[in-house]
Amino acid sequence: MTAYFWTKTAHLVFVIAWMASVFYLPRILVNLAEAGDETAVRARLALMGRRLYRFGHLMFGFAFVFGLVLWLYFKMSGGWLHAKLALVALLLAHYVVAGRWLKGLDRGRALPSAKALRWFNELPVLLLVGIVYLVLAKPF
Repeated sequence: MTAYFWTKTAHLVFVIAWMASVFYLPRILVNLAEAGDETAVRARLALMGRRLYRFGHLMFGFAFVFGLVLWLYFKMSGGWLHAKLALVALLLAHYVVAGRWLKGLDRGRALPSAKALRWFNELPVLLLVGIVYLVLAKPF
């Protein structure tokens, strides 16, 4: 049973680290959209965004591996798990979209408006609430 708790602990730590990236990357995009023509500010924010995006992908990879161990080795299952994984896939898609917008800046593409990016920034909170509920309540 000790291995189960260490595996679950590692999974949660890496999920928390990834979620920090999920929440902060869109905020960097908002700041980039509002930076205007300040080249030094835009360059610094873009650098921060690229580093955060790489960090987030690494953290997601570790969380995924430990989650896979929980599923396969410790036989976690149920309808709640499928629903949770669907919400995690949506969260990952959200993160990838943010990363593509960031990478598009290097190619001269414009970002959505700061207002649209602020709304985009709120979506992960809703998904996370659903994920946490499913994990804790296991309603089905």
